[in-house]
Amino acid sequence: MAELSITLFWLGAALVAASLLVQLGAALAARVVQRSALSTATTGPGLPGGTVTLSEHRPPSAALGQLGALLSLAAAATLALMLVVRTIATGAPPYANMFEYLSAFGAGVVIAAIIFERRTGQRRVGVLAMPLALVLFLVADAVFSSDVQPLVPALQNNRLLGIHVAAMLISYSVLGIAFVAAVLYLVQDGRNRFTWLPAARALDELAYKAVIVAFPILGLGVALGAYWGNIAWGRYWGWDPKETTALVTWLVFAGYLHARSLAKWRGTRAAWLVVLGFGVIVFNIFAVNFWISGLHSYAGQ
Repeated sequence: MAELSITLFWLGAALVAASLLVQLGAALAARVVQRSALSTATTGPGLPGGTVTLSEHRPPSAALGQLGALLSLAAAATLALMLVVRTIATGAPPYANMFEYLSAFGAGVVIAAIIFERRTGQRRVGVLAMPLALVLFLVADAVFSSDVQPLVPALQNNRLLGIHVAAMLISYSVLGIAFVAAVLYLVQDGRNRFTWLPAARALDELAYKAVIVAFPILGLGVALGAYWGNIAWGRYWGWDPKETTALVTWLVFAGYLHARSLAKWRGTRAAWLVVLGFGVIVFNIFAVNFWISGLHSYAGQ
């Protein structure tokens, strides 16, 4: 079963890559083509002809868009099956080591992208999110072992811990959507520099909606972690590096939501707050796990 999970992992990653390429092609097909035409007509005496810039939209291929959507659904289904098979193979939730954690993170990003496409009507969310999922898959395979490893005692036979980690993963996956939307808002520079990307305003709204969804789930994950900490270590909070960094993440996004409620904090400054928050998540996953000693050091397996 463990070998089957690895096969499904690579099949899912390949489908994500194929979906990205197809959706990127569909997005590029919708670019605005500018051409100059010489106007020789005049509307009255003394009005010379001149150069007029015309814009025409080349509509995206419906077939490419549908194919990209189908590939995204196939990738999500394959990755979800991979997580189920991995759970059966290990007898534990599929995020007990870093290979499984990053694989589940990437799968969550793909699934979240599909959901947000359906809910927001933004048909290019996949183009934004699939590169992030691919990076997570590549890091998982290149840096960490995919072998099934026995759980350390602290992780054994504790359903509450599994729910805690699942909540954190779900929130991180949704915040991954907010992150790519914020980065592309900055690329657009608030003024739609690239016509084949979603408009800056749409990206700003997408980031906001993703944070709105993820924020309470993140809060639930932090609270469940504190409750489990009391069971495992006899205290709800001990300022362990990982739990402290998780709290900092929550505070950053709390600040984002508060700041964005003020009109002057929408746009560029709000986007930078989202980037900062996701940067704290990355720091928590990698730096805290490997370079900072604490009660969660086992997470760096």
